[in-house]
This record gives sequence, C-alpha cells and structure tokens, in this order.
Amino acid sequence: MMSGVATMLFLLATRGRVPSYLGCSLSFVGVAAVIRAQGGGSAAVTGAILVVGAALLLSGLAVRRFGARIIHTAMPPVVTGAVVMLIGFNLAPVTAGTYWPADQWTALLTMLVTGAAVVCLRGFWSRVAIFLGLLFGYAVSWLFDRVFGRIHSVDGSGKLTDHWRLDLSKVSSADWIGLPSLHAPSFEWSAVLVALPVVIALIAENAGHVKAVGEMIGDPLDDQLGTAIAADGAATVLSTAVGGPATTTYSENIGVMAATRVYSTAAYWAAACFALLFGLCPKFGAVVAAVPGGVLGGITVILYGMIGLLGAQIWVHNKVDLRNPLNLVPVAAGVVIGVGGVDLKISENFELSGIALGTIVVLVGYHALRALAPAHLKPQPPLLDEGTSGYDDQRPE
Repeated sequence: MMSGVATMLFLLATRGRVPSYLGCSLSFVGVAAVIRAQGGGSAAVTGAILVVGAALLLSGLAVRRFGARIIHTAMPPVVTGAVVMLIGFNLAPVTAGTYWPADQWTALLTMLVTGAAVVCLRGFWSRVAIFLGLLFGYAVSWLFDRVFGRIHSVDGSGKLTDHWRLDLSKVSSADWIGLPSLHAPSFEWSAVLVALPVVIALIAENAGHVKAVGEMIGDPLDDQLGTAIAADGAATVLSTAVGGPATTTYSENIGVMAATRVYSTAAYWAAACFALLFGLCPKFGAVVAAVPGGVLGGITVILYGMIGLLGAQIWVHNKVDLRNPLNLVPVAAGVVIGVGGVDLKISENFELSGIALGTIVVLVGYHALRALAPAHLKPQPPLLDEGTSGYDDQRPE
C-alpha cells in the first residue's frame, strides 16, 4: 500500500518529469537483517529506516541548493562503491545460515534456474528473471511436498522440526479485503547507526537512476536530481511512520522501463493505484509471506552477491584506481570489517560493527588519508558517478 502512495508522492514532487515506480531498495535488506539479528523488532527496523529517509530528504535539499558537487566531494565513487559492496556481502551469512539450510535441494534448483533466466532470457523476461525464479521455487516446493512429504529442517522461526516446505495455511484464512497492520516506529541508536550508511548507497543509486531515465527519454534530468533524492526521502519517512518499508527508486524497475520502452508517467500512476489495491488485500500479502525458505536461499545467493558486485560496477565505470594506496587502504579495511562483522565495543551498552563500522572506516579513512597524502596520489574524482545502474538505449532483443 505504501509503495503505491510513495510513487504518487514522487510523481507529484517531480511534476511528472521523472517516470519511476518506488519500492524497497535492495540496499535496505542488509540493514534490516542485521537489526533483526541483533534482536531488534519491526518497530526498531522502521525507526532506523525513517532516520535514513530523513537524512536522504536533507541530502536532496542540499543537492537542490548547492548542486551535485557537494555530494560527490564528500562521497566519491571509491567510497560509494565500497559501501554498496559491503552492504551486499554482509548478507552472505544470512543466506548460508538461515535460508539455504531450510531446503538445500530446492535452494540449489532455484539458484540454477534463476541464474539461467538472468543470463539466457531477453527483453522484458530478463528483467523479471528473479520473479520467474521465485515462481519456479514455489512450484518445486509444492511438488517436493507431494512427492517426499514433510522436510526435517529449520523452519521460519529457526527451529529444527518437521514442516511443509510450502505452507499456505495462512493464505486460506486471510481475508480478501482489509487494512494492512500498522505500527509506530521506535528509535534505537544501535539500529540507526547500522542503517545510516545506506544513505550513501541510495544517493549513488538515485544519481544513476535519474541519469539513466534521462538518457532513455531524451530529456536530461540533472536538474531533477536533488528533487528526486528529496522525494525518495520524504516517501520513505511517510511509509515508515506507519510501519511500512523504505520506498525509493531502484534498478529493477528502471530496467523494466528500459526493456519495455514505456516512459509514460500515466503508466506509473496506474501501477501505483494497483499497488494500493493489492495492499488492501491481506490474502495477496499472505501469498508473498509464504515464500519457502529454500526458495529464498536459492534466490538470495544470486541477489545478495549482485548487490555487492554493484559496488564493483561503480569502481569500474568511474575508473577507480585500486593500485593507488589512497583508494586501496580504506576500502580494503572497510570491506573486510563490513563483510566479516568486526565489532568495536565502545561501552557496555554501545558498540559499532559490520556495515556501520565498515562505512565509517571507508568514509573517514579516505578523507583523513587524502588530507595527508602527497599530491600525486590525489587525482580529482569524476563530478558525478552513475551510481549502480547503467542501461543503454538500444531496443531489447
């Protein structure tokens, strides 16, 4: 429901110049998983993401006032790439320890079919390959239940027990029409610090999305960058204030736009209305919530790795020289800290670890070393990197 509302808000804020549909960026998956692992509930997750949305809103207003240079001076491509990378790879233990063990054979088959779909399909179907893999996993789980019966593995709560791979009991009991459950956010410093680094990734993503859409429609949208970032932030604040997820532009939807060549904002208004209607159908939500753990294991092996490698895409596109020790040292330290879950205990009730600590090391380390480094190690970075998206304007096969 809030995805539809957020899209409407975005289209109004950009006055229909930037066709886009808003959903929950993959960048938030990592922080939500980490907060959950630390014992945080849904309120703590939405509270942390609300703070991210507020920071994104302020960043967008700053870009509107001072231009894109202020963002890219503080967060050059070497920094944004490293943050995106550690956010993605920090998720590897979630797949290995939670999803994959739920049903390893379904996970393996889902991974193989999803990977083949991503590589082999063309046009629109290649853009929805992850969704096709999800449908395949659903079918395999249903078939395995009929052929082999219950599986003895960890269930959704993490307990080792006999259970059905595909449990649709909550679908049958769900109502066709009803309001989604709403809750107020809560604010915990530990959760907020884990989530804040996502702002860097989101700014990089949004810059790429605005440039990519501008190239597709033949209308340079650089003047809309600040507005788009601010609209993403405002939409996220609105959504999380009632217990919804983050709502931002993201590459999958931009990719579908490139494949279908549908750039009409009227189409995105229609999509927003459909999302709003689906949000008022608890039965549809129950179907989504019933995704088997093994299916998630097969998909997230690819998906989480893709998130991490988007960071490498930023480096390659912007010709970041990792032979330069000014780039290499903070990135090497920050990525290992973020991926390995290294922690720094500051007091009995406060510690930094994983994504938060890794981002601080990359960001502060880069600028501190840049201030001390000799002149020949400090080339000027590009003014505006393209974030994590790049799409050509060729017709899909």
